[in-house]
Amino acid sequence: MIENTEDASFSIKEQIEKYIIHLKWFVLSVFIFLIGGFLYLRYSTPEYKIEATVLIKDDKKGGLSELSESFADLGILGGGKSNVDNEIEILKSRTLVENTVKDLELNISYFRDGRLKTTEAYKQSPVKISFFDKSEDFFEKDTTFVIESLSSLKFNLLDVEKNIIGEFSYGKTIKTTLGKMVVLYKSENVKSGIKFTTVRLSSLEKVTDTYRKKLQVTPVNKMTSVLTLSIVDPVKDIGVDFLNKLIEKYNEDAINDKNLVAKNTEAFINKRLESIVVELDTVEGDIEKFKKVNRVTDIVSEAQIFLRSSSEYEKNSIDTAIKLKVVEDVLNLIGKSTNQDLIPVNIVPDGGNTSGLIQEYNQLVLDKSRIAKGATAENPLVINLEQQLSGLRQSITESLKNLKSSLTISQKDLRRQGGVLGGKIGEIPRQEREAREIGRKQQVKEALYLYLLQKREENAIALNVTAPNSKVIDDAYASPIPVSPKSKIIYLAALLLGILVPFGIIYIYDLLDTKIKNRGDIEGKVQVPFIGDVPRSESHEELIKAESRSSSAEAMRIIRTNLDFIVNQVPDGIAKTIFMTSTFPKEGKTFISVNLAGTFALSGKKVLLIGMDIRNPKLDEYMNLPNRGVTTYLSSKNVELNDFLIKQEGYEHFYVLPAGVIPPNPAELLMGTKVEAMFETLKKQFDYIVVDTAPVSLVTDTLLIAKHADAFIYVVRANFLDKRMLRIPETLYREKKLPNMSILLNDTDTKKGYGYGYGYGYGYGVDVVKEPWYKEVFNSIKKKS
Repeated sequence: MIENTEDASFSIKEQIEKYIIHLKWFVLSVFIFLIGGFLYLRYSTPEYKIEATVLIKDDKKGGLSELSESFADLGILGGGKSNVDNEIEILKSRTLVENTVKDLELNISYFRDGRLKTTEAYKQSPVKISFFDKSEDFFEKDTTFVIESLSSLKFNLLDVEKNIIGEFSYGKTIKTTLGKMVVLYKSENVKSGIKFTTVRLSSLEKVTDTYRKKLQVTPVNKMTSVLTLSIVDPVKDIGVDFLNKLIEKYNEDAINDKNLVAKNTEAFINKRLESIVVELDTVEGDIEKFKKVNRVTDIVSEAQIFLRSSSEYEKNSIDTAIKLKVVEDVLNLIGKSTNQDLIPVNIVPDGGNTSGLIQEYNQLVLDKSRIAKGATAENPLVINLEQQLSGLRQSITESLKNLKSSLTISQKDLRRQGGVLGGKIGEIPRQEREAREIGRKQQVKEALYLYLLQKREENAIALNVTAPNSKVIDDAYASPIPVSPKSKIIYLAALLLGILVPFGIIYIYDLLDTKIKNRGDIEGKVQVPFIGDVPRSESHEELIKAESRSSSAEAMRIIRTNLDFIVNQVPDGIAKTIFMTSTFPKEGKTFISVNLAGTFALSGKKVLLIGMDIRNPKLDEYMNLPNRGVTTYLSSKNVELNDFLIKQEGYEHFYVLPAGVIPPNPAELLMGTKVEAMFETLKKQFDYIVVDTAPVSLVTDTLLIAKHADAFIYVVRANFLDKRMLRIPETLYREKKLPNMSILLNDTDTKKGYGYGYGYGYGYGVDVVKEPWYKEVFNSIKKKS
């Protein structure tokens, strides 16, 4: 037996060949898909990407944020910071998109009919429709009508099915259920050959939802407040106008918000100013009343004056008391002294009058004392001096008393005035406290009044110079290259689909097809030795000849050689008996039996072909045989076996023992002793005996005679037997019910790379199979390597 030297494992080459044999379908599929891609690109509506870039400024001002900023330095109102995420949501808001759609009238679309597709005209439309006095449901209805231009002055109004509604003039008012309509003619957009313009009115809600889904707002990066607004639309001008208008409406709404807040702030400030003016007037009236009641103008200055006056009164009071005490002491001294005693001089505070009398008095005392030293008491001069002293003494006393009385009055007056000043000084803290309270109120009201006046001016300035909330960095720009459909991607997808569709079909077909295809489906799946495969024969009913160079003939010769290795243990002089069987009928075991026997006969051996499929004999399909044979011999007595042997014409040593008539008891015939005797006789007469037996899965006939075989060839037909049925030969081989069992694969397709057909007959010029181009490529590569 020849060992199988080929790798039974997964073969990439084999898998590739399985698909390459269907190359024409791949080429056809790719061609069809490329044509489809071309037609799709030709007649599909391209879509373009339109982008704009804006810078969001500082904070989003809204609600009370402006008022908060106006009073930020007071710290009484909090301010809220906006962020880019908030602005993104505002830009994508339904209200903003809806207002944009309304301003651009995108709910009114104009279409021009082409030969194969309809395109939207937008600014290139030859007509322009304006609605006024719109109905309440104008933005809720979906309506389509057609305008047929008759001339630059007249047009027909048609419904969607192009039924004429009426003839009208351009520029004239037309009453409709949606309101009053005016159709304007735009001669600059008129193209020759195009008479019809389809006008489609869509509900505002649908159009808004469409553009909201299209609109993309993304930050350039996380570190900036720059946003990119983009939209994909088949009409560039619509996308450009939509983005520019959206940004314009966004800034306009932001300005309106700011102006609204500024106006509210102005109203608030004016209202507060009115209230504060009243409060300020009240506080100033309280100050005036306080000054009148307390008879003060400036409490601090008058308090200082009162304090200085009180100090002077206190000083004068002390001086008066001292003077009064001096006067009293002098009076006491005078009352106790005599005319001979001197009176202190220059201590009486009377401005010098009393002091002059005292000096005069003291001088007289001194004169009297000097005279009295040399005179007596009766001296007239002494007496005269005494009288003068008494008179001066009396005058001094009267003068001192008058001075005392005057000082006493002065002292009382000073005490009274000091009491009055003390009372006024005692009232100063209360007055100062009350004045401060009233002054504090006045200062607060006045400061708030001035502050609000300042803020009113600032708010007025802000109201007139309100800046937009965003700065446009790049206006809306439409890319000249469409983003959809992309020709490269479409052609690539068509190419891939053109390859994948047939690939998938072939793969699924192979996946669902459980039939045995080639030796790879057998080798590795069962342990039974594989003896070879036989390619499909163009004339399966024709026997092999010596001059046959077909792939089937060459395959039979290879199998003959392999069989010699299997049955080489049979002793010389005894025929090598080879049985043929299969799982089911129609697997070609009879074809293999006939041609294998012929192959042995062509090699010069004496060969006998026995038909032992006595239930369904098929040998007569390949050769002319009589209606007698094995069954006749087994069921008859006194007959010679050699009388049933038929020599095949065209062969020197090729004999056939037909199956004979189909018996009613085939199993009993095969179980008889004549079968063993028959084989013993025939084995001595022939070199090879090829036996065509019954399928093993249907009857037990083959198993009954299996003991007479030297080797069993189990025929499996490609594209016929289910892979799951391989368990039958596997079981037979494992249980050794069929001796020297091997598997032969029949009817392989050389065009699909199965079998050995491409190598048979090479160089003989007869039935040479030309190798496919892809195998020639593989062989050339293999030779070079």
